[in-house]
Amino acid sequence: MIESTPVGTTACKVVANEEITDNVHYLTFERPYDFEAGQLLSLTLNANIPPRLYSIASGTNNDCISILFDVKPEGTLTPLLAKLAAGDFVFISPPYGSFLGSNEPAVWIATGTGIAPFISMAQSGLGDNKTLIHGARTINEFYFAHFFEAIKGLTYIRCASKGSYSNTYNGRLTAYLRETSSLPLNEKYYLCGNPLMVNEVRDLLIERGIPFDNILSEIFF
Repeated sequence: MIESTPVGTTACKVVANEEITDNVHYLTFERPYDFEAGQLLSLTLNANIPPRLYSIASGTNNDCISILFDVKPEGTLTPLLAKLAAGDFVFISPPYGSFLGSNEPAVWIATGTGIAPFISMAQSGLGDNKTLIHGARTINEFYFAHFFEAIKGLTYIRCASKGSYSNTYNGRLTAYLRETSSLPLNEKYYLCGNPLMVNEVRDLLIERGIPFDNILSEIFF
């Protein structure tokens, strides 16, 4: 049953809702709009719940739209999203935003579910000539790691702040950046994740000589 449609949104039927690890879901629903890789949309379940912004986490050629979210137990929306099943409905706005991927060489930097826009960019064929630096606490939080590892032309670097793992930098993402001897000065840096991380990495990159205009950031994911 479709509830009354909130203003400015379109009802979309849920196709799948996969819990990819504890309390992290990959929600897929019908696609009413075209979009560009890196854009976001607002989403809610009815007119009484304030919409939340989510980066699109699916490719531009996919038949459906997907988002990646973690459940906030104290929140209003995400505990309900976690219970959605195929056939239920969500309400979404048209996609928008300027955090757009391109074919040019670039460095993608994400923490946690901030990986979402880079899933979209990579699924849209923009993964070549990219370095992806993904920060998380533990090995289980590197969402879509196998997908990124399989992309030809993409260098995938994991940074785990807790525990010790093989093929992983064991430390914070920011520590990895500080220890890296050289960072390309002429490439774009795309940052998505926790706002504190975004601010810290932006300051760090500027200290390392990266032009401010080469740093793009997104805090909705």
